[in-house]
Order: sequence, then structure tokens, then C-alpha cells
Amino acid sequence: MSSGKMRHLLRIAKFGLRNGKLRLGLEQANDSARNHRVPDGEVMARTRPIKQADSARLRAPSPERRAAILRAARNLVADVGFRDAQMAAVAEAAGIALGTLYRYFSSKAELMIEVVGYVSQREVDAAAGVAMGDGSAAERLALSAWTFASRALRGRKLAHALVAEPVEPEIEAARLKYRKKLARVFETVIEQGIRDKDFPLQDVHAAASCIVGSLFEGLVGPLASDNLTTDRERHDHAVAIVGFCLRGVAGRNETFTPPLREVV
Repeated sequence: MSSGKMRHLLRIAKFGLRNGKLRLGLEQANDSARNHRVPDGEVMARTRPIKQADSARLRAPSPERRAAILRAARNLVADVGFRDAQMAAVAEAAGIALGTLYRYFSSKAELMIEVVGYVSQREVDAAAGVAMGDGSAAERLALSAWTFASRALRGRKLAHALVAEPVEPEIEAARLKYRKKLARVFETVIEQGIRDKDFPLQDVHAAASCIVGSLFEGLVGPLASDNLTTDRERHDHAVAIVGFCLRGVAGRNETFTPPLREVV
């Protein structure tokens, strides 16, 4: 065999060796990839929590939107009462779709219960802020009762809805909680007055319940029915009721004069 042919055979042998190593390396890489491949189901399982979290964030109720819905519902009730406050009107006033409203409140009753809680807590807080202020127990009792009365004078329709409008049993239960909270404000002042000898010893719970009853039945009912035709008549009627409550608790002749400037 000539030297030229020998060199040619050697080159072929070397090329085959290199090519074999290359094929072996590719096969090993493919085997490794197959061994480390994540099954399709596992990939979906890993990505599902991310998608679910994103979806949950999209569905999560917005506190700001919820507050806007309650404000819109409150304003509507103040205009037309509970009975005529329809969900479609609330959605329109809140600037949202009706379907969006039902994502936050599943029924009109559920929404109105929230409105009662939202509005009544503001009324209770206003009365309590005055009741816990400065002055004698008699002064604070009269001013806290006047705070409720004067706010009812300014929002007659809403006051009637919170107190006397015929409603579903679920809403009535929420209104009863309102009465109890307001009565508790008056109870606290009466208890302090008894300790300070400003009021005679008495049944605190009964006295507070009588004040709430006088304000609700004696004031709010006539305000809503428009039996009192002028602002002066309504104002004088409210003053008379607060004076009546004060005399009943104090056990003496007391005259109530409302402040020249509204307390709240």
C-alpha cells in the first residue's frame, strides 16, 4: 500500500472517531433532557396558582368602591326611602354596572342592612361625641338628645327610613340594633348623673329607652308625615321633646334652650 493511500485511510478513521464521539454526546444530552423534562401536568400545576392569584386580585372587592356604593345607597334612601330605593338606581348613582353591584351585595335587603348600619353608626357617634363632652350630666343629656333631633330635622326622610318606615324583618332587626346603641349613649350619661347627684336614683335602662322612644315616635313620625308644616313648628316641636326628656330624667323643672350654633 502506498504512503498516500495509508494517509487517506488514517484521515477516514480519525473522522469516524470524532463523528462517533459527537453522536454519543448528542445522545447523552438528549437522555439528560428527557430525564429532567417537567411533565405537562406539572407545568400546569405550577402555573395555576399564579393565574388563580391574578384572577383573585381581579375579583377582590374594592373597599373604595364598596364605600361609594354605600354612599350612593344612603343618598338614595334619603331621597325616596327604603321601599323605593331600587338596586338599578343605586348602581347608576354609584357609576357601576348592576352586575358589579350584585358582586358586592347579593340582594337589596343585604345592601339596605349595610346602609342602616352605616348611617345609624354615624348618628350614634354624633350623639356620643356630645354626651362625652364637657358640662353637667343634665347639659350633656339634653345636648346629645338635641343632636339627634336636630340631625333628624335636617334629614327628615332619612330619619323616617331609619326609624319608622315599614321594612323587611332583616332590616328591622338592624334598626333595633340602632335603637339599642343610641339608648346606650343616654344610659351612660344618666349613670354619670346619678353618681354625681345631678339625677335622682332611677331605672337607667328604662329612662334611656323612654328618651329613644320619645325621639323616635314623638319626633320622627310627625316630621315624616309633614303634620308640622313649617320649619319653626318642627324646630319648636323638637325642643319641646328634648325638654320633656330632660325633665323626666332630672326629676325637676328644667327648660331646654338649644344652642345658637349647631353642635354637629
